[in-house]
Amino acid sequence: MTTEQPVGETADQVAAPKKRSAGRDLPAAIAVGVTLVGLLVVTLAWFHWGFILLVAVMLSLGAVEVYVALRRLGMRASIRPILVGTFAMTVGTYAAATGVGGIQVPWHSVLLGFLGATVLAALIYRLFRGQEHYVRDAAASVFIIGYVALLGSFTALILADSHGAARMITFLLCVVANDTGGYAVGVLFGRTPLAPKLSPKKTWEGLGGSALFAVVVGVALTVATLHAPWWVGAVLGLVIVVFATAGDLIESAIKRDVGIKDMSSILPGHGGIMDRLDSMLVAAAPAWLVMYLLIPGA
Repeated sequence: MTTEQPVGETADQVAAPKKRSAGRDLPAAIAVGVTLVGLLVVTLAWFHWGFILLVAVMLSLGAVEVYVALRRLGMRASIRPILVGTFAMTVGTYAAATGVGGIQVPWHSVLLGFLGATVLAALIYRLFRGQEHYVRDAAASVFIIGYVALLGSFTALILADSHGAARMITFLLCVVANDTGGYAVGVLFGRTPLAPKLSPKKTWEGLGGSALFAVVVGVALTVATLHAPWWVGAVLGLVIVVFATAGDLIESAIKRDVGIKDMSSILPGHGGIMDRLDSMLVAAAPAWLVMYLLIPGA
């Protein structure tokens, strides 16, 4: 069978293989990544309140992304009180945990107080649109509050503990190690799908790589910066792997149900805020609990 040469193309052009695109704007992705890492490093090193404010802003933007995504399913959350509550929960929890300004209220009272107030405000706010689809919209509000605001507030608790910067760096780098190890080992050796319906590229082999990388980083940082036994770092690394992977799958489930690839395009080359926070959001509370119980007063 003869092959016809497309009109307007030379033989060399036809023979030359097409270059594959990564699908992302690599220079923009690098620039955004470097900027975010720079902000994190600077604020963790010299201005912890700047870090908390950055987290509060990112969580608020993440809440908006989830709100917009749920709108595609006809669910209209009460986003205004949610934004106020998200900011208040993050900042208020950190202020109470660190005793800033002579605050004597326990952090858990502040966190629960703002959580309850945010839920109540969202439910009341929705009343002004009438009874039609009230339950559906209220469920959307509570989902965003729990998924984004509540889980995100535990980052404030990690930083508020003694040697908070070291704890936060350990947590963040374990999450990065989880992602890096999973990707590297998955690309090289991945054969067995982990959750084919939610994330076809994730494999059990990649999960093993995540565990290896995260445990190594967890042990190294826990011993070197938090002066805790090596096995605590191993436990921390494994816990972060389990919940960070769950966080990634949870966001994948949301996006597949909604029918989108990225939560937004606010971060060029990366997608949305939630596309970067998904693993950290779900892993923050378990990581804080492990460090709180096993590294008291580090």
